[in-house]
Amino acid sequence: MNKKCLFLTTLTLLIIAAAPAAFAADCVECHRKITPGTVSDWELSRHAANEIGCDICHGEDHTSEADVDKVTLPTPETCNLCHEDQVTQYNSGKHAVAWAAMKAMPTIHWQPTELIDGMKGCGGCHKIGVKSDEEIQALKDGGSMFGHASCDACHTRHLFSAEEARQPEACRTCHMGFDHPQWEMYSSSKHGVRHQLKSKGVLPETAAAPTCQTCHMQDGNHEVRTAWGFLAVRLPLPEDKQWAADQTTILQGLGVLDPEGKPTGRLDVVKAADLARLTREDFDRERNKMIATCGACHSENFAKAELAKGDQMIRQVDRLLAEAITIIADLYKDGILAKPEGYASAFPDLLTFHDSPTPIENQLFVMYLKHRMRAFQGTFHANPDYALWYGWSEMKRDIVEIRAMARELRAAHKRGEAS
Repeated sequence: MNKKCLFLTTLTLLIIAAAPAAFAADCVECHRKITPGTVSDWELSRHAANEIGCDICHGEDHTSEADVDKVTLPTPETCNLCHEDQVTQYNSGKHAVAWAAMKAMPTIHWQPTELIDGMKGCGGCHKIGVKSDEEIQALKDGGSMFGHASCDACHTRHLFSAEEARQPEACRTCHMGFDHPQWEMYSSSKHGVRHQLKSKGVLPETAAAPTCQTCHMQDGNHEVRTAWGFLAVRLPLPEDKQWAADQTTILQGLGVLDPEGKPTGRLDVVKAADLARLTREDFDRERNKMIATCGACHSENFAKAELAKGDQMIRQVDRLLAEAITIIADLYKDGILAKPEGYASAFPDLLTFHDSPTPIENQLFVMYLKHRMRAFQGTFHANPDYALWYGWSEMKRDIVEIRAMARELRAAHKRGEAS
């Protein structure tokens, strides 16, 4: 931190410390009747202990029920006044781009507003991402007054407990279910089971029991990155020629590469949303961080071997997914399946997943976003059940069904029936 920033931060803290207690007292007196849980959490917080009053985060313009619309709602920049290191890390990490990543999905605007800007579906988790002033204003104009902050997704308001955010349960709301089942994978893995036993006192307090944060937030780092990223694709392509060809097909299905294998404008979107590692250096940096983390309990050789199993599981599932993408691309090419309007290339668009127009395309979506994720993430999370039964086995069933549906469509087309 430079001298100017240090001076401003110190000045801010002095102002905070000197702020009249009467203002906070007025807030508490009123809100103890209206939102007693909020007041109770704040009184238990380190903010209250350090005399960080309501006005620091919410401003001084709201003083009664007649001017609630004047209350200021915090953003990461508000937290940055005191938590500069954490906010800087967050801003350079994947959670910060969660809102942008959601908004970049090609058909996201087709979904019910309640699920997106109303933050009860995709938006309920992706709201952790940074939003511009213009986006926040648009949300407010649309009737969405709350939930625009980011830090409170893990440090829930108004307690803002760091201890709460260190627990794996803090990740559970978003990292479970259809395409984010990491909670289920972790909690039933040996890592998760040991954490539960440790929490119950069955294992001693000094026993090794890694949490989500142990592996993904080393030393409290708020970037939260992984080597393969959410999409499990990377550049440069793997050295294995078949795997490189399969990853190329998947990148074409994602619209990142065109039919000739050249980068498209969507590559910039993937890069901006930090969805993949696009250089060898980026991949190796994240992989080496994970190996070092595993080294707290395991040998380096063991860690490398286990992570390599995850890599090879991606190679295996990519073979099946690439075949499925090619089958549907060939149906488009032969005029047997109508290519949906707006698809930029001859490949099915994997990012339009919520709006697959036919059963075979929907099967591809489920194969990609649900079963492929389970296979490789289950392997990385040391969960045999997810890697096999919810992942690999389901993908094998997917490809059988896609092959069968393709044969039926071709037969129907030959008979002159409409697809």
